[in-house]
Amino acid sequence: MTHGASAGETDVDKDEILLDSEERMEKCVEHLMNDYRGIKSGRATPGLVEGIRVDYYGSPTPMKQLANIGAPEPALLVIKPFDPSVLGDVEKAILKSDIGITPQVDGKVIRLPVPSLSEEQRKKYVKLAKDKAEAQRVAIRNVRRDANKAADGLQKSKELPEDDCERLKGEIDDLTKTFTGKIDGLLDSKTKELLEV
Repeated sequence: MTHGASAGETDVDKDEILLDSEERMEKCVEHLMNDYRGIKSGRATPGLVEGIRVDYYGSPTPMKQLANIGAPEPALLVIKPFDPSVLGDVEKAILKSDIGITPQVDGKVIRLPVPSLSEEQRKKYVKLAKDKAEAQRVAIRNVRRDANKAADGLQKSKELPEDDCERLKGEIDDLTKTFTGKIDGLLDSKTKELLEV
């Protein structure tokens, strides 16, 4: 498809800018959610181990694809591999990971007692959660900057009238506020989770 300045294509370019921005901002939120899964809260949650990669027949495979992971008690995770022959590999992967919990192999399952956090650890993890949230806020603002630059480019090349360009920038700002709000919400709930005793 050629990119002439026909009226029909201006909408596509505007929509592309918005769609691209929304997708990139959504990735920032997903990235933070993944980061937060790995931050211990002193409560047993499957997210603590789901992403740990296990050497499964020579291929690093996420734990959640190899086992049922449950939290029958607030301070205990139970991991039951679908294939009992990988129990040892799962144990090794947990020991190599940075979660700092020693697995207890019990027949066909692995038990992970999740220790409660000290006050000092809680504060450290809250600070870490804030830092990770701020990094994603910055990433979202960078997406906004790129989108505004693209909108200005369309206006300069006469593909977008000035008032349409301003409207587009308003929509980009709305997206930015929405996704920054999602980041703030994730930070709030993670902070509450970390400070729960």
